[in-house]
Amino acid sequence: MTPLVLVAVTTLLASLLLPFAVKPWLVRLGVVDIPSARSSHRKATIRGMGLAAALATLIGYLAAVLTGLVTVDRSVFAVVLAVIAACAAVGWVEDLRGMSIRGRAAAQLGIGAAGTAALIVLTGQSFWWLPLGAVAIAAYVNIANFMDGVNGISGLHGVTAGAAYAVAGSLSGQPWLTAGGAVLAMAFLGFLPWNLGRGSVFLGDVGSYLLGASIAALAVAGFLGGVYVEYVLSPILVYAADTGYTLLRRIKAGERWYASHREHVYQRLTDVGFSHLQSAAAVTVCTAAVIVLGFTAATATLPVVALCVAGSLLVLGLYLASPDLIRRFRRRTKVTRIPVA
Repeated sequence: MTPLVLVAVTTLLASLLLPFAVKPWLVRLGVVDIPSARSSHRKATIRGMGLAAALATLIGYLAAVLTGLVTVDRSVFAVVLAVIAACAAVGWVEDLRGMSIRGRAAAQLGIGAAGTAALIVLTGQSFWWLPLGAVAIAAYVNIANFMDGVNGISGLHGVTAGAAYAVAGSLSGQPWLTAGGAVLAMAFLGFLPWNLGRGSVFLGDVGSYLLGASIAALAVAGFLGGVYVEYVLSPILVYAADTGYTLLRRIKAGERWYASHREHVYQRLTDVGFSHLQSAAAVTVCTAAVIVLGFTAATATLPVVALCVAGSLLVLGLYLASPDLIRRFRRRTKVTRIPVA
């Protein structure tokens, strides 16, 4: 068994089995998710299962070092893990007792700044990148949290983005990125059966922060380490586009953009009849398409790059417009079926 397979299997088994121990503990603590204005769920459900995914992630990172999968750039790997652990800890505090918006934002930006600064030192890049890295990490942690509103969406996003970064690490000769991507994918693959089963549980803030930080830290470290920007950005474009588009729509409509809501594209898909899993699958398919186009563009000739960029914009545009397009199509279909007297 190769070190990569061993790390992947270890992480997956940990993610699948740890909830058996974590779930009863969460019940005793009373960590329960109450449906809110932002939620697409209808009943109170145990949240905080992201703690199991966080422990599985830690086990996976340790396995990557112990098996020799990561023998160089261990310091970069350690910084990525530190950012992930710190953000997950903030999410756990939020799950247990809540935090003020300012306190949460300060913690996320502080973690992002400290992590980016350490990565800059290790990679020898300019400190001009520090503000961008800090904001990117804090922003994507929140984006992942905003997008965690239907069953399956976060688990599938973790699997898709993790697989993409694992491939990117292999193509770039960066074993730490391959390991980090594989751990991310397996940690969230193991969560899916628990989230999609009858006794479904939620990640909670600890899990959504874990997801956002895992992706953002790998992306920032990869970018500073010289990985193609197409490899870094393509896994996050659909999530970022959904969040940005929704924010602009709310501002344009004169709504309180910072208030809880359920107006994201993936949530509006459930309003037009999609199930949770269908909505999550739509996001995942679009993300996978953008990843394939982005990876193709990274090493292609200029004409192919132009086609890939156009294709990515088309996918993003169709995704953002999909709730309205589906609604209009169904209205037209309904009209044509009305019998003529």
